Amino acid sequence: MFNKEITAGRSRISALLASALIATAGLTATGSVMAQSNPPAVTAAAEASAAAPASAAAAPVSKAGATESVENPYGIEALWKGSDAVAKTVLLLLLIMSVGSWYVIIVKLLEQTKIGRQAKKTTSEFWNAGSVQQGAENLESSSPFRFIAEAGIEATKKHDGLLQHVGFNDWVTLSIQRAIERIQSRLQGGLAFLATVGSTAPFVGLFGTVWGIYHALTAIGVAGQASIDKVAGPVGEALIMTAIGLAVAVPAVLGYNWLVRRNKGVLDEVRAFGSDLHSVILASATKA
Repeated sequence: MFNKEITAGRSRISALLASALIATAGLTATGSVMAQSNPPAVTAAAEASAAAPASAAAAPVSKAGATESVENPYGIEALWKGSDAVAKTVLLLLLIMSVGSWYVIIVKLLEQTKIGRQAKKTTSEFWNAGSVQQGAENLESSSPFRFIAEAGIEATKKHDGLLQHVGFNDWVTLSIQRAIERIQSRLQGGLAFLATVGSTAPFVGLFGTVWGIYHALTAIGVAGQASIDKVAGPVGEALIMTAIGLAVAVPAVLGYNWLVRRNKGVLDEVRAFGSDLHSVILASATKA
């Protein structure tokens, strides 16, 4: 009986196992069919997802290229092309002021540097000479110190006629002082131009500003409305004029103050040399 039940139980288990195997085989077959039908869709989705980043990356490039190709309608080049005769005259005037200022600054700086070098050379080559004449010949022909020395020598040779009524000491002093004043006048050449540019360039730029605002108001009146495209150009022109005027004036003012201070140091060297030369000439005349 027990064996029959075992046999029956085995039969039921075998039936259950057989049914489970059949179900598993059916699911496997269904999965394989679905797997064979899905790859094209998955491939298409993958290709679409791969194409999407490429198009997204290409979009900024095309936008950047379009942005780079657009020119600035409110730059200096557009200002020059779109401005009238008055605005162009103001720009040219500011350009001449700027070029002239930088020219004066560079030339005066080189001149002051050269005089400083000649002052050092004078200390070693003039005062170690046997006489004032020999010391003057040792100096460069363009040296202001040689000019002062030759003025003193000339004063000692031309103290005759009506000039004899002037004391020898006073006559030599006057001659050396006149030579120093001529050197001072030459050193100050061009500084007046810097002062003029520094004081007038902002007002020239301001005139361009007023002219640009006038064009802005005119554009508003013609258009009948204050739209940004009508106002941006003339107002931008006005602001650029103001900036250019300040850019011209500031270097001129700074250069003027700097050169004046350097001139003071150079003139101190020249005056000291003139004073020493005066003493040497008087001593030489007394010995003679």
